[in-house]
Amino acid sequence: MSTPIQEPTPGSLTGLRVIEISTSVAAPFGGQILGDLGAEVIKIERQAGDDTRKWAPPAWNGESIAFMSFNRNKKSVVLDYKTDEGKKILIDLLRDADVLVQNLRPGALAKAGFTWEYLHELNPRLIYCEMSGYGHTGPRAMQPAYDPLLQAFSGIVSMTGEDGGEPARVPVSLLDMGTGMWMAMSVLEALRRRDMTGHGCHVQNSLLQTALTWITSPLIGIAAGNPAPRRLGSGFRGVVPYGAFPTADGHIFISAGNDDIFRRLLGAIDAQDLGEREGFTTNPERVENRKLVQDVLGERTSQFALDELLVRLKAANVPHSPVNTVDMVYRDEQVKATGMLQPLPHPVVEDLEVVNLPVTFDGQYPPLTKCPPALGEDTVEVLAALGRSEDEIRALIADGVVRAATEQAPA
Repeated sequence: MSTPIQEPTPGSLTGLRVIEISTSVAAPFGGQILGDLGAEVIKIERQAGDDTRKWAPPAWNGESIAFMSFNRNKKSVVLDYKTDEGKKILIDLLRDADVLVQNLRPGALAKAGFTWEYLHELNPRLIYCEMSGYGHTGPRAMQPAYDPLLQAFSGIVSMTGEDGGEPARVPVSLLDMGTGMWMAMSVLEALRRRDMTGHGCHVQNSLLQTALTWITSPLIGIAAGNPAPRRLGSGFRGVVPYGAFPTADGHIFISAGNDDIFRRLLGAIDAQDLGEREGFTTNPERVENRKLVQDVLGERTSQFALDELLVRLKAANVPHSPVNTVDMVYRDEQVKATGMLQPLPHPVVEDLEVVNLPVTFDGQYPPLTKCPPALGEDTVEVLAALGRSEDEIRALIADGVVRAATEQAPA
């Protein structure tokens, strides 16, 4: 059983109840944001639990790192809402809820009877957030999807990787987490609308819409008649040099966003002779001669050890960064100074750390009040709050309508 971590400073969503019917990443991440901001988030799980509970390895003391990454500040209730008794329980939860968030297979919740029309009649103040892969209209609307599929479909994969190499996805849940962020922002907007109208609304967003937002500039480029962007590795279409360059013992990322910075870069690497070379003088020329410029600069940067080049570029005020691995990031002093990594007491994982919501309020991060819950950890508590007696709860468990963590079940 997880225990409260600290006495929280109430967030703006304190007092709001969010019902999250979810799996994987998008809706769980959005629900976690709402929980971080103070909402009571009740996560409805099927008997097997959220898929991410079994996305392992990697695991930490047997607990899935994927699940722990997206499910703090929540209660877990295992409920089969397709049964008559389970449906009654979900109705009771939704009747007084403020927000419903779900990212189930398209149409699954409506098939169980929970359409927007029914939900709005049941609870006119309810804000219903429905998340999908491809959007809610069009020929692919009913098609299930995962983050890498939408990275491929949206063209992100076509722009990722080295020129002439194989397509590559961005190796984080870019679209899932982005869609969760947009959902959380949409809830804040919907709450303000409800303040004005007294009514909830139906919010819909999708991984595809998030992807289209991330590729705003390339899309507008196509509208302007430009060709589809090609893969440039770590490069950027409109600026050269911009990307990773070799050193004698590693790589360094350099960004010379204007001609003044480029001249300072040349001075820092003892390459002033390149300043007047044809194809090197202005940024448009360098973009036109991208491969030549990158190859020649790479020959010069490879003559320096990484640490020496870092010192030289810092002294010349040239934007740069070492190309760190994630373990280097974890140990970095600047990362530690942000306070983003924070311990979170857990009954199984002794030294659990989580990544904070990336914003502070008056210098403080939102409080972490509850570690990611065990499957069904809060079923009994939530049912009791709905007025179910111990005998009724025992019967529901015996019938498989709900499931409770062993130590939480009534004796």
